Amino acid sequence: MFYESEIKSYIRVPPNLFSGDTKDAIAKRLNEQFEGFISKDLGIVIFVSDIINIGEGKIIAGDGAAYYETVFKVYTFKPEVNEVILGKITDIADFGAFIEIGPLDGMIHISQTMDDFVSFSKSNVLTGRDSKKVLRVNDICRARIIAVSYKEVTNPKIGLTMRQSFLGNISWIEQDTKKQKQKPKEKEK
Repeated sequence: MFYESEIKSYIRVPPNLFSGDTKDAIAKRLNEQFEGFISKDLGIVIFVSDIINIGEGKIIAGDGAAYYETVFKVYTFKPEVNEVILGKITDIADFGAFIEIGPLDGMIHISQTMDDFVSFSKSNVLTGRDSKKVLRVNDICRARIIAVSYKEVTNPKIGLTMRQSFLGNISWIEQDTKKQKQKPKEKEK
């Protein structure tokens, strides 16, 4: 899920930025400090969208830089369990597939790719034995988040499933929808 959050923090502005505009210097430092920042509470910061307030600068003895209490807004991506996402398959391995969701990749274990026995081919394709469904790199898929781990804060892990109705490769979903629409027409005959 994408969020806009308001944050208050002291921003360090080094002396080499004193000659320019204070707001520009703080904006530069905010982007350096927060873009790509990852935390369990915020998620992944995409970018700083707005500076709301800049307090008076303070100097700490022995540092030489000025510190400004600043209130600003950031856009973040924070994956949440049970959230349904749309993404592109970026890689397929013998144990599953990786799907790009926002600024991260999630992993779909091979057992969670479809309701079928799934085999992996050397050409990086997952195929369902009975359904003949195929999953390839660059396929657009819908999946549900089943696990989020921040054990390694700089590299969060996201577990996904596509083993439910209206999840999986978009082409599978379209085929299933067409079949369901045809069923009532067949019963009328």
